[in-house]
Amino acid sequence: MKVAARNFPLEVYYLRNSDIPAYVRDGVVDIAIIGDNLRVEDGSQLESVLSLGFSKCRVSLAVPENQEVNDLQYFNGKRIATSYTNTLSDFLNAEGIQAEIHAITGSVEIASNIGLADVIMDIVSSGNTLFKNGLKEVYTVIKSEAVLVKGADFNQETQELLDRLILRLSAVLNARNSRYVLMNVPNDRIERVSKLLPVLKSPTVLPLKEEGWSSLHTVIDKEDFWTVIDALKKEGAEDILVAPIEKIVR
Repeated sequence: MKVAARNFPLEVYYLRNSDIPAYVRDGVVDIAIIGDNLRVEDGSQLESVLSLGFSKCRVSLAVPENQEVNDLQYFNGKRIATSYTNTLSDFLNAEGIQAEIHAITGSVEIASNIGLADVIMDIVSSGNTLFKNGLKEVYTVIKSEAVLVKGADFNQETQELLDRLILRLSAVLNARNSRYVLMNVPNDRIERVSKLLPVLKSPTVLPLKEEGWSSLHTVIDKEDFWTVIDALKKEGAEDILVAPIEKIVR
């Protein structure tokens, strides 16, 4: 399926995940969004140019709940079922582990229960599927999320278009991970409060009508928000207002 992107000179194709690496390698498409786990499994050295922050998961080894795994040597001599045979083979070789790889498509998590394998390696998000099948995650081989990848043969015009796209996507991603914060701070605490605000180069400081006070405007990382807010309160910040951000262009 092909659609035209609004307000941007590119065409968008909807493809099956398994087909995307070949389409990029062969130059059928110039750029693509794909799970990093599939990029690694493909082994084609597709270049990842931007992490997109969604569809996060892990490719992990899992064993029956009653098994104890103390180190990687546990996997020596084991039968391991997976859909990610290249990723598993590279991992085993890197760790010097001798194991038997069973390639399975579909529901890999049932392989242990029906006696096809001692261990499985599959994508894990919440872990609920493993739990339902009596398995537990014991080792993360790779972490993954959706990434933007590019082909090898790029002319200057295509590269400039990609750079524009990355700028726009990054502006949205930066905004989603940040919050705009306004607060009132005593003038004698501005320097101390400013040291707690690491996102932008420095906060904007505007004098208030009330003598001895200023308004500080800044941006805070969403993940650190409450930790920073608690510290700001301790340093004397008051009347803290928080607002979402549409885009941050850096």
